[in-house]
Amino acid sequence: MMPLTKVQEGAKAILRVVDGGQELRGRLASLGLLPGTELEVIRNSGHGPFVIAVKGSRVVIGRGMASRMEVE
Repeated sequence: MMPLTKVQEGAKAILRVVDGGQELRGRLASLGLLPGTELEVIRNSGHGPFVIAVKGSRVVIGRGMASRMEVE
């Protein structure tokens, strides 16, 4: 497993663990990001917002959130 921030643009990954408190897990769950969810990295330029595609929608999250999401 690795943090979502290490996944290159265009690659797909499966969310396995959210390393954060109840508030972070709840926020991500409201965006459809639950453990077991497949996602695709749309934008990971090393700075600025992090864009992913999940369940047919594009979601923008901060780098701090992305770094706490473990994927494989």
